[in-house]
Amino acid sequence: MKIDWAALGSVFGVSLVVTVALVALFTLGIVGLSRRERATAQGESAALAVVGAYACFAACTAAVAYGISLIMA
Repeated sequence: MKIDWAALGSVFGVSLVVTVALVALFTLGIVGLSRRERATAQGESAALAVVGAYACFAACTAAVAYGISLIMA
């Protein structure tokens, strides 16, 4: 049995980058919701923060769904 170390390293690198990107995207969504709470407490409008947070969560959902579709194929 011969292990292709270059391919294994490539898969590890891609999965590491995708994982960090998903965590960062989810964190941006949480920060957007936090800004909404802060703006509501101050009596200001936070529509942009909410739209940004929902966009981040939608992108996370799309990335997870794409990953699951790759696994199922």
